[in-house]
Amino acid sequence: MSDDKENEDVVDAVLEGEVVDAAELEESDQPEEETELTELTIEEKLAASEAQAAEYLDGWKRAMAETDNIRKRFSKLETDMYTNARVNIATELLPLLDDFALAMDSVPDAIAADDWYKGLALLPRKLGTIIEKIGLEQVAAVGEEFDPSFHQAIMSEESDEHESGIVIKQFQAGYKIGERIIRPAVVVVAA
Repeated sequence: MSDDKENEDVVDAVLEGEVVDAAELEESDQPEEETELTELTIEEKLAASEAQAAEYLDGWKRAMAETDNIRKRFSKLETDMYTNARVNIATELLPLLDDFALAMDSVPDAIAADDWYKGLALLPRKLGTIIEKIGLEQVAAVGEEFDPSFHQAIMSEESDEHESGIVIKQFQAGYKIGERIIRPAVVVVAA
């Protein structure tokens, strides 16, 4: 029993990097069977260490993948927040743009010739520039084929000039940011 203890001490010393005297190994009166058992123990320890290293490597790979997924989620969240902020600003500005368009369309010709009106007419253009900067685009309507994703039909009319399903009039402009519809265009469709 004490020989087994000595062998374990020698094996542990070798595994820990200590120098073992060869004479000590020869002095032990170990039978050949016990030497094979000691070698199995070393192989088992090696296998256990390799399994633990593989487990640590797997954990590290999982942690790196999770970190990458978190980075992607935050990037998408940031993009979505930016888009939502632009949509909110555009939604607030659209009524102002509509009011300017209605006011400009109803100005009598006598007033439209005045210089002060020409200065006032610059305001909707400046507002349009701001809207373009946030990425708001007007949805194409008149002359286009009716698409319920972009247009809201309030009525249909018979038309000799247009095929059925073509937008012939627009009552209110529609807008989008990228592929996201902010407001569909309110239109009349040829029957």
